[in-house]
Amino acid sequence: MKKIQRREFLKSASVAAIAAGSGMTMLSGCSTEEKNKSTVINTGETFEWKMVTTWPPHFPLLGEFADNMAEWIGKISNGRLKIQVYGGGELIPALETFDAVSQGVAEMGHGAAYYWSGKVPAAQFFGSVPFGMNALQVNSWFYDGDGIKLWQELYEPFDLVPMPCGNTGGQMGGWFNKEIKSVSDIKGLKIRMPGLGGKIITKAGASSILSPGGELYTNLERGVIDALEWIGPYHDYLMGFNKIAKYYYYPGWHEPGSPLELIINKNAYESLPDDLKEIIKNAAAAINVMMLSGFEAKDTEYYFKLKEENTQFRKFPDEVIDVFRKLSKEVIDEITSSDPKAKKIYDSYSSFQKRISQWNDIAERNYSGL
Repeated sequence: MKKIQRREFLKSASVAAIAAGSGMTMLSGCSTEEKNKSTVINTGETFEWKMVTTWPPHFPLLGEFADNMAEWIGKISNGRLKIQVYGGGELIPALETFDAVSQGVAEMGHGAAYYWSGKVPAAQFFGSVPFGMNALQVNSWFYDGDGIKLWQELYEPFDLVPMPCGNTGGQMGGWFNKEIKSVSDIKGLKIRMPGLGGKIITKAGASSILSPGGELYTNLERGVIDALEWIGPYHDYLMGFNKIAKYYYYPGWHEPGSPLELIINKNAYESLPDDLKEIIKNAAAAINVMMLSGFEAKDTEYYFKLKEENTQFRKFPDEVIDVFRKLSKEVIDEITSSDPKAKKIYDSYSSFQKRISQWNDIAERNYSGL
């Protein structure tokens, strides 16, 4: 796949670098207090960093954007910050990214926050919330609500600095070899589904299996799992799931808009001069927009490709969705009642969702129904 609009990005990102050098601050994953700081020190010192990811090496869109970000940062910094990217399994196992960056094994990591739910339960609310906000809404919470501030507070004890760095947009509900006509058809299935969605299907009687993307095809083919959700038409087609699963279900109730994160070791980050920090922030913000655009375009293209190949799309019955919605509330209540940090984060998230959803009912949903 060709580099994604690199020339256009480099042109705009160069402006960001110039702005950083002159003390200006552009859109980035930083707080209002940080934006008011204008001191920039360029010492000329060079840095060589490692970035680990949860994606297979050079994986379409996800891994490619990690690769591109490292290249862009190197060019915009005139080689002062060089980043070597490692796909999942190349330097460390994919799902050990959080610990590796926290401990300084690598300076940066790219992945999804719900992968760390066993260590930090509240992190799931920065991944994707079942029946929660879509990509545009959650970005509004991050940048113009309390999202990034709360995220930084949560990761502070782990010596990590988080930033939004991509979004898959709305996802599909998953691939099944069994038709789902009622909730009873979910019972007993082994389903690859991470995060809060995994806890919900467990309550519905299934078993939630967490495994990295590189193992999904063989796990489904060999019967290690009975069903799986991955992302959407583009990646699912490339992974070949339509060759080994019969039914493709929607909607992706568990991930209505899935943010991805850049995590940076705090000590390494604080060792950088201000202009390099600004370059990282603006690169992450640019990728946050560009990746979502890429997903929307590619998923549209491959949705029609799957239809042409007679993929059997199925909508989850209303009864099943209603049960999932009920169980979602139970799961979230259990997490927030036992974890004050999770409650603080979800209270902010849900309050923002209630308000922005009312506006979207006027501005977006009414229009889409015309």
